[in-house]
Amino acid sequence: MEEKLLRVRNLVARYGDEVILNNISFDVIKGEILVILGGSGCGKSTLLRHMVGLSAPSTGSVYIEGADITTCDTKTFHNILKGIGILFQNSALLGSMTIGENIALPIAEYSGLPKSSVDILVNLKLSSVELEGYEDYLPSQLSGGMKKRAGLARALALNPKILFLDEPTAGLDPVISSEIDDLIMKINEKFGTTIVIVTHDLDTIFTVAKRVIMLDKKTKSIIAEGDPKHLKDHSPDPAVRQFFNRNAKIETTWLQ
Repeated sequence: MEEKLLRVRNLVARYGDEVILNNISFDVIKGEILVILGGSGCGKSTLLRHMVGLSAPSTGSVYIEGADITTCDTKTFHNILKGIGILFQNSALLGSMTIGENIALPIAEYSGLPKSSVDILVNLKLSSVELEGYEDYLPSQLSGGMKKRAGLARALALNPKILFLDEPTAGLDPVISSEIDDLIMKINEKFGTTIVIVTHDLDTIFTVAKRVIMLDKKTKSIIAEGDPKHLKDHSPDPAVRQFFNRNAKIETTWLQ
């Protein structure tokens, strides 16, 4: 039986009086790579923020391993956060710290391990994202793709059960984007990490996702769910088929 590691139920998100997401419900299955997609302004990143507890819904619930993070006490919430890794769109590395220090920060804070053990774990995390030997580099000394890898290493610092990635290939050229996609699949296969990705990158979607949920700006709800390769040709909704079959001109119009 599939284990539901995360459940979103009847979630409503507002900015002021404006409803961004209306009555959103879905599950994230343990061990899967789930992609949340849709056009610009449909609420993808807003949904991600609610799923990791950075924003509170107007109504509705988010359950992680059975605990409702919207109502649980602070101690329970912080324990849940230890099992979550997040890669933000801009990688969010601390510019004044080396890559090694960035990765060591959560390990030292939550593990209580001596520095020698923390250093070993930092090297292991860098190795897992193919950045061996870069622990003494500053973020400003790395390329865009390397920053994404370093951000992934930090997100993996505490061996999270769920990894959340916000536009992991944004701003990267196709070759580097493909390498990041391969790395995401490697992490999923090697560690069994459940991964939730927010993106509109079709190459990433078709490469890594077996299941997607698609948000719609007009209805503020989920308009499609399933295998993207099936939805591409068989969704009953023409907007869904257009999204998956768009050429460069359609993509520009959709995302405006």
